[in-house]
Amino acid sequence: MRGTVTIIDKGDVRVHSYMAPDDNINVTTQLIETPGRLVAVDGQITIAGADEVVAYAEELGKPLDRLIITHEHPDHFQGAARFNAPIHALAVTRDQMAARGDLQDPTGIPVPAAEVAPTVLITPGTEVIDGVPFVFEALSGGETSDQLLIRLPEHGVLVAQDVVYHKTHVFVGNHDIDRWQVILQELADPDYDTILPGHGLPAGQAVLAEMAEYLKVAGELLGDDGQAYKQAIIERFPTYAAPLVIDISNFYLFGTPIVIPSA
Repeated sequence: MRGTVTIIDKGDVRVHSYMAPDDNINVTTQLIETPGRLVAVDGQITIAGADEVVAYAEELGKPLDRLIITHEHPDHFQGAARFNAPIHALAVTRDQMAARGDLQDPTGIPVPAAEVAPTVLITPGTEVIDGVPFVFEALSGGETSDQLLIRLPEHGVLVAQDVVYHKTHVFVGNHDIDRWQVILQELADPDYDTILPGHGLPAGQAVLAEMAEYLKVAGELLGDDGQAYKQAIIERFPTYAAPLVIDISNFYLFGTPIVIPSA
């Protein structure tokens, strides 16, 4: 397995957090194991990564109830079809994904839009899945224009996905840092001792302050030169993983071509 799985035991719920390797920007899929089934959150950047998650899930011996897509960035849904489960998303996310059209993963494998299209729409509110309350919240702004946040209030789990990155470089291509900072402040809550990021390993509440500091620095360093920004942000956070995320940000901010390193 090229990815890394972290298991968190929360009593009648177990979280299996699969983080892709650095060359796949540490994108993270969550497998939430309830007493009788599995709920997957986000579908990986590559087909191979999705296959690893699915193979791991099969070893758990429980049916995969659904795959939830939290937002329309392709690194979180390009492997969705490999899960062979109903794909759930907010209506706005479904429409944004459709607008992207057919894609291909970083290795060149085609990703037809029809194969990854959500077929079940999520309504914000509480849904009890296999006896476990899941609270779905729609967020606007920050890392992307629209995103889904998931809480498991009885287990202290916040499925933040790309609202939070953990020890990886951060996509700021949406250029909405101020709104993002407000969201992070609103999420501070000691009742949620487990925060699941969209890039990086599971974390605790301290990750919110770490994210806020990164965004503060990014806002100070962003100018009109993508390469200068990349050099400066890496110097400030030299131990952070997935520098390719900076290149993706620079493409959206400055039109700088993205060079995908070979695996």
